[in-house]
Amino acid sequence: MPSTTKFIIDFDSTFTQVEALDILGEISLNNDPERERKVQAIKDITDQGMEGSLSFRDSLIQRIEILEANKSQIDDLIVALKKRVSKSFERNKEFLQDHSEHIYIVSNGFKDFIIPIVSTYGIKEENVFANEFVYDESGNIIDFNRENPLSQNNGKAETIRKINLEGEVYVIGDGYTDYEIKKSGLANKFYAFTENVNRPKVTKEADHIAPSLDEILYINNLNTKFSYPKSRIKVLLLENVHPIGVELLKEEGYDVEVVKSAMSEDELCEKIKTVSILGIRSKTNLTKKVLENANRLIAVGAFCIGTNQIDLEACQEKGIAVFNAPYSNTRSVVEMAIGEIIFLMRNFADKVPAMHQGKWNKSATGSFEIRGKKLGIVGYGNIGAQLSVLAENMGMNVFYYDVIEKLALGNATKVDSLDELMSTCDVISLHVDGRKENQNFIDREKINLMKKGSYLVNLSRGHIVDIPALRDAILEGRLAGCAVDVFPEEPKNNKEPFESELIGLPNTILTPHIGGSTLEAQVNIARFVPGKIMEYINTGNTYNSVNFPNIQLPFLQNAHRLIHIHLNEPGVLAKINQVLANYEINIVGQYLKTNEKIGYVITDIDKAYSNEAIEALKMIPGTIRFRVLY
Repeated sequence: MPSTTKFIIDFDSTFTQVEALDILGEISLNNDPERERKVQAIKDITDQGMEGSLSFRDSLIQRIEILEANKSQIDDLIVALKKRVSKSFERNKEFLQDHSEHIYIVSNGFKDFIIPIVSTYGIKEENVFANEFVYDESGNIIDFNRENPLSQNNGKAETIRKINLEGEVYVIGDGYTDYEIKKSGLANKFYAFTENVNRPKVTKEADHIAPSLDEILYINNLNTKFSYPKSRIKVLLLENVHPIGVELLKEEGYDVEVVKSAMSEDELCEKIKTVSILGIRSKTNLTKKVLENANRLIAVGAFCIGTNQIDLEACQEKGIAVFNAPYSNTRSVVEMAIGEIIFLMRNFADKVPAMHQGKWNKSATGSFEIRGKKLGIVGYGNIGAQLSVLAENMGMNVFYYDVIEKLALGNATKVDSLDELMSTCDVISLHVDGRKENQNFIDREKINLMKKGSYLVNLSRGHIVDIPALRDAILEGRLAGCAVDVFPEEPKNNKEPFESELIGLPNTILTPHIGGSTLEAQVNIARFVPGKIMEYINTGNTYNSVNFPNIQLPFLQNAHRLIHIHLNEPGVLAKINQVLANYEINIVGQYLKTNEKIGYVITDIDKAYSNEAIEALKMIPGTIRFRVLY
């Protein structure tokens, strides 16, 4: 940073996420019967002053009068504000500490709470210019220092004039009073800071709209914690991703767009061109054609268990890491399976609609307990294994088949062949993955093997069951019922009609792909998937990625981290190290993992490196993607 460049930073809603007097009002008026009305009045007056529709002096007088605050409450305010420092200022704490000589806080707020906050970020007390409270003998705030220019209209400009700063002066703030510094000719640039609040009357006057401090440092080629501002990383979330997931990504500073429904291939081909992170559920197909248009895509989050809707190999070839939520909705699916088994064996699917039609059919015919019945589980992964435990606890005898050797839980029995399982169990529950090879995995031949009067439950993937064969088995009475949650063709949204040959069949439970659709599961998924993506972006960790070699490392201080994704060919690591040696760059740590297709190298180096070295690393034959992490 050139020694002549100075930053003037506002405090309220810029350095912190909130207006401090608003928070003080919530504290001081805690026991006031009119608390809600008064707190809202303070916020309204704050906004009027920030937008310039009310003079600052008048807004200050009115707020102090409503507050009825005491000096003892300032400590509580400081505790609250320390938790509400803006995320991008937290991320760039090192920058603020390293350049504290040239950073000034100029605020219409009050030194009483500002200095304790900003001093922890290295900012000098003498570089803080703000108002001062006036207290009475009992410590009540009764006024403010009216001689302080910052308590007056256009006070920020007057304060800057007295400081007499030399060189380039940049102002960062969210209010009209911040713009007045530039308007008075005392600053070279005004950055409208919109991370916490966006005031159109202010942004229209800005030289640059800055959604974060990262953005300001980036466009000025200043040293930042991360190599690229997160506000420039565009995230597209489809199919009603839970609001918690949306909020987590927004809090991280990303530019997030939410679309409620899935997108067609052509729609996504166009939309994905500017997207860096894509979040989908089960209905969006991420095909090779779509990925050919995804030149900025870094990571994909599948907010579900399955990833068969994603071309994982094409993602690998483009250096795109894919993450899913393999455990987050396991319990929800298992509980639904248990419930449907009980419903089928009691024939509720027919009896409930009959009651709604006024038909009373009290009979035990065709109704059975699940206790003592044989449950056959096809696929003994996370869901199959947990279903095994719950079903056994309810008295069922559990048998399972899996193509991979899996440890039996409880008293479950492994069966050597699928045919044996299908032909001997009273209930078959399917929990296999959605790979293409599993098309009609349960075909007419397998369905015909099932015991007469048995039941089929499919909560896995729609294309694994031969639907016409299942229909025939129900109509012919060979199967006593079925429960299906997934279908070969599903509507893209709730407005499209649902069509299936299974509609109207006796003792048939049809549900709209809701096996994992509980609030608990959606919250778990919404926390897990963004967490993995952010960890990958921030540290390079690929743990739990479904298509990348898994590496998990801590964030490293005082070093740069280089990410190199390449074709799994001999000698690439040697070439990386040769480039680093040629430029006399010291390696602090290095980690390599490969799979059949790609190699993934994380290299931590000393801080000093040249752009020429970075370009040389990008040019290594076989390189798929390279990025400087921090």
